[in-house]
Amino acid sequence: MTAASAALSARSRARTGGPDDDFDGPKLLEHVLGWALVVVVAMFVTGAGLM
Repeated sequence: MTAASAALSARSRARTGGPDDDFDGPKLLEHVLGWALVVVVAMFVTGAGLM
């Protein structure tokens, strides 16, 4: 077994069943929705007088 094949087999065993790394998805939409969530939570915290 060479070092390259050992690394390849270790990598294939390390998969946990999560989403594929090859699929990027709509990253721009994800970032926009993430920042919108941050703004909404900030508005809620300030409106409730918690900060």
